[in-house]
Amino acid sequence: MSEFINNESVRREKLKTLIKELHAGATVEDVQERFKVEFGEVSTTEISQMEQELVAEGLPIEEVQKLCDVHASVFDGSIKDIHPSKDNSQVKGHPVYIFLLENEKLEEVIEKEIKPYIEILKNGLDNTAILMLRIGFERLSEIDVHYSRKENVLFPMLEKHDITAPPKVMWGIDDEIRSEIKEVLSILSKNTFNKDELLQKAESTVMKTSDMIFKENNILVPLMNTTFSLVEWYNIDKAQREFGLCLIEAQEDWDIKIEDINIEDQQEEEITNQDGEIKFDAGSLVPEEINAILNTIPLDMTFVDKNDKVKYFTQGKERIFDRPLTIIGREVSMCHPPASVHIVEQIVDDLRTGKKDNEDFWIKMGPMFVYIRYFAVRNKEGEFLGTLEITQNIKPILELEGEKRLMSK
Repeated sequence: MSEFINNESVRREKLKTLIKELHAGATVEDVQERFKVEFGEVSTTEISQMEQELVAEGLPIEEVQKLCDVHASVFDGSIKDIHPSKDNSQVKGHPVYIFLLENEKLEEVIEKEIKPYIEILKNGLDNTAILMLRIGFERLSEIDVHYSRKENVLFPMLEKHDITAPPKVMWGIDDEIRSEIKEVLSILSKNTFNKDELLQKAESTVMKTSDMIFKENNILVPLMNTTFSLVEWYNIDKAQREFGLCLIEAQEDWDIKIEDINIEDQQEEEITNQDGEIKFDAGSLVPEEINAILNTIPLDMTFVDKNDKVKYFTQGKERIFDRPLTIIGREVSMCHPPASVHIVEQIVDDLRTGKKDNEDFWIKMGPMFVYIRYFAVRNKEGEFLGTLEITQNIKPILELEGEKRLMSK
């Protein structure tokens, strides 16, 4: 409509002004009315860009996170997908199809397995309602699979396109929802509890979860549809499989093959390797990085090749056994005292033949408690490449008690 603001930069500035007014205390009703008059509709891209700019201007992620529910209510019913031709929601097996299917199931759990029992408990304690509510929240806790896949597969792809604010905001709210689900289950596991506290936390959790479903369906999914290429969706499809599914049965595979993708698109999406980088199954490194990483790992590692020759060992700070450079190329049997050679040979033979995949030992050495592990190293075809010995002083690990969280000082 001609009366609506059309200039993109002006629109974003106006949107930011409205959100800042909410931050300063304006009511949703006041802002919502002005929004309808001035905008009519916004795209998911505009919302994403606005959040990015708010963060860039210094508004803390936590504040954007707090405002997320509020500004979602302002935009509710006004969000449009500006590229409907890229809608993947009906493509069976596509990551978007699976993502939305899980959200349907989560909404079903909320509407049929949680809300009815919250209403029953409002009229008084009821043992059956308490049991059913607990079952409902245990089912809802499977949302962790859905969120983990979103945070570890989808968000990194958005970040490659410099879209960082929406992922940070969503991740913060995801963690709040996870925490609140655990709190509700903790209350429900007790023999006695405060009913009002339970209802308040249960309703808060349900509301936040429903709001996140709305944001995923109406902001995140359209944003990804307009951002990701076919190659990126292909890579997402491969990467997400290790996370499993949330509340839904296994789905038929997405009917897409890498050979069907335009070769130019593939080349455009590939990470450009620096000169001399070695490509691995996940990522690539230059030899200097490889050497430094292996020497930083707090383990002694020695690799004996398929011909029983010592080919490599790490040189980290926490050495347990002496490994002089002169042993490179030496027969492994010659690196041990005669009395223990037969044990070493038996270990290697068991690993080589496939009788065993690993063998473990642990011994006390002065103040250390040393854990020694031998592993068969095989390629993807199962061919034996050699033996890896890993040695570690695990005494400090055995002495750990309690917890130290990520943010603990």
